[in-house]
Amino acid sequence: MNNIPKIIPIILAGGFGTRLWPLSRKSYPKQFSSLIGNTTLFQECAKRLQSSSMLEFESPVTVTNVDFRFIVAEQLQSVSIDPGPILLEPSGKNTAPAILAAAMLAVNDNDNAILLVCPADHLIPDYEAFHASILKGLTAVETGNLITFGIQPTRPETGYGYLELEVAGSSEATRVSQFVEKPIEGEAEKMLKAGNYLWNAGIFLFRAKDMVKAFNDHCPELLDPVAAAIKHAKPDLGFLRLEKESWDMCKSISVDYAIMEHAPNVMAVPLAGQWSDLGDWSAVWEAQTPNVDGVVSSGSATAIECKDVLLRSESSNQQVVGIGLENIVVIAMTDAVLVARKDRAQDIKDAVKILKEKSVLQAEVLPKDYRPWGWYESLVIQDGFQVKRILVYPKGSLSLQSHNHRSEHWVVVQGAGKVTIDDEVRVINEGQSVYIPVGAKHRIENPGKQPVVFIEVQTGTYLGEDDIVRYEDFYGRI
Repeated sequence: MNNIPKIIPIILAGGFGTRLWPLSRKSYPKQFSSLIGNTTLFQECAKRLQSSSMLEFESPVTVTNVDFRFIVAEQLQSVSIDPGPILLEPSGKNTAPAILAAAMLAVNDNDNAILLVCPADHLIPDYEAFHASILKGLTAVETGNLITFGIQPTRPETGYGYLELEVAGSSEATRVSQFVEKPIEGEAEKMLKAGNYLWNAGIFLFRAKDMVKAFNDHCPELLDPVAAAIKHAKPDLGFLRLEKESWDMCKSISVDYAIMEHAPNVMAVPLAGQWSDLGDWSAVWEAQTPNVDGVVSSGSATAIECKDVLLRSESSNQQVVGIGLENIVVIAMTDAVLVARKDRAQDIKDAVKILKEKSVLQAEVLPKDYRPWGWYESLVIQDGFQVKRILVYPKGSLSLQSHNHRSEHWVVVQGAGKVTIDDEVRVINEGQSVYIPVGAKHRIENPGKQPVVFIEVQTGTYLGEDDIVRYEDFYGRI
């Protein structure tokens, strides 16, 4: 490994994944969910970007939305991975500006830096095969090429873009003739038969300086605003916030449109092993290895005389039962249920759009709200009162705050919390409670090694989340 350069992984973790609604929503998209197995897609992505006998990786650089910054750090730490730099986009601008920002930052530190750009929400379970494919791309990268990775097609898929190769059948880096947009079914069948096409996986390997040069040649209008956003970026609790005014001047464009479709030095390497972008519920069904009847069900779902179905419940208290179903997807959340034909899975994004137009909260917001200190979920909401269940991570702390319109009653049901109410500080153990009057400065901290869980009962004339006055906060949210 001494002759193999270290690679800097760039994880793109800012997308929203509306086709996997109601599990994936704007407030907590699919990359942070445990879609398959016990770890999240984002955690799995970071785990396969760890050094092996074939490759050496630096700590990952994660590019994400500012709203997800604490989720990224917490999820990496929970699987014992150094979070590394976390680059915060003020707004989503697609992949080109994000990749250019990562490349510019890398060049500033090392003119020969090699970057591997990976979406956070793909399923690639065979780490060894993945690393072997990356290794094949390194030689071509060191001679100035931009490498993209593709998947050998197994069906005439119309939901993916394609890479046309100059030479068919090679397992090594091969020149790309053209990028093909998502085809109609007839064209997809022709490409499958031709044998010199790969599905576009959206994974890239390149030297940072070569990518910056490619932007200079093919998309120069992004150089100045991205450079300015980096120049005026501000460190914030271990994150790097790109400067908003300059970033907002960037056009929203994918790296395929901006660079890869135009650059003459693009090569593709076939990606060995299983791969899925888990782009819709049909893809999740397929990736979970359906049984002989084509049935996939979660632990709290039961299929009776069903065929080619996905039944999934996200709550152990909510049973889903399907009887005599065929070609159906059922996804049950505590606040929303999806029932759709499996072959209409691509259309779920349109349903989300309709819900947003109707101002339906469930279109974008989960009932569980994740915060840097833990999470809360609303159990009951009625006029004049609300009941929440709140979890505080070990060493976590809510901000010191007060409310102008509500009082609160806390009952600790797990662990022990250190509670501050105005000038009084005391420990509240499991089974004990405390009352916080309107206007009192208060917070709860978890000094222990296990989570603290408490039930919060709010009463008052207004219960909105914006009725918070913060005085101190460990997470810089004042």
